Amino acid sequence: MRTIRSAPQPRKPRLTTSAMIASIASERQKTKPAPFGHALVELARSRPEIVGMTADLGKYTDLHIFAKEFPDRYYQMGMAEQLLFGAASGLAAEGFMPFATTYAVFASRRAYDFIHQTIAEEDRNVKIVCALPGLTSGYGPSHQAAEDVALFRAMPNMTVIDPCDAHEIEQLVPAIAAHHGPVYTRLLRGQVPLVLDEYDYKFELGRAKLIRDGKDALVISSGIMTMRALEAAQTLKGDSIDTAVLHVPTIKPLDTETILREAGKSGRLVVVAENHTSIGGLGEAIAAVLMRSGVHPRFRQIALPDEFLDAGALPTLHDRYGISTAEVARQIKQWLAPALSANPAKSL
Repeated sequence: MRTIRSAPQPRKPRLTTSAMIASIASERQKTKPAPFGHALVELARSRPEIVGMTADLGKYTDLHIFAKEFPDRYYQMGMAEQLLFGAASGLAAEGFMPFATTYAVFASRRAYDFIHQTIAEEDRNVKIVCALPGLTSGYGPSHQAAEDVALFRAMPNMTVIDPCDAHEIEQLVPAIAAHHGPVYTRLLRGQVPLVLDEYDYKFELGRAKLIRDGKDALVISSGIMTMRALEAAQTLKGDSIDTAVLHVPTIKPLDTETILREAGKSGRLVVVAENHTSIGGLGEAIAAVLMRSGVHPRFRQIALPDEFLDAGALPTLHDRYGISTAEVARQIKQWLAPALSANPAKSL
């Protein structure tokens, strides 16, 4: 009796611990190193009031590039985030413009009251730039800032920005410096993907931008989810699904005019995609705008669940929690299936 052996299946590459902190760039994607650090150095050459500050995380927020260029304007405050932001407020009161960096979890949770009382209430000109936003770290809830946008949206006087890629980070640095008042910016660090340069994109504080148009679905997104939405749109194109992508980098204040105009176009499914908990972020902000304005499209949300997230390799976690490119495309296709099946001319 002859034994029949099945053909060996190709093995997936084993994900190592480094995948927990790996770049969010996909394989073969263009990247740019440390766009925040380089852009800040370039701006600081002509703006002597700019100082760089961090809480023992200069290397991990790309501020070490600024420190090397301007050592006399760099303040390493040690592992003391409350001290970092209190000192930043004091320097701003004396006419300096501090760019204060740490991890998003430490600014939004550990030092929230210090930012609230010494920076936001006093309307101090401090730029808070924070790495590891949302699910960009695999080290579990201690490092995953899944609720940072909700917290800073609720803080009066605070502008909140969630950039997509290196191209946008380079542009937002001079833009937030030109804006007087406190700003919270989610930071992508290290080797940061380049996406929006292919779309002739220009960052404008407080403005949403339609990156691509489409008649079947509209994805309204911020941060890395705009990159995912653009990738998913290409995937869905193969299924004859035409997907628009509206990028909303400034979450507070919202560009309500552009959002209402695009979401109000009839016949499109509206999906808000965010690298943040479903509670209190971009999705709920846009839902409130639509309801208050009497605009009622078919509405869905792609977001992290309202729970403490697992630790693990980022690619695995992004699939598990529905924010990978494949999962974004799958969900949109699933939500559109009933409407498209009713139209035989546009079959999935």
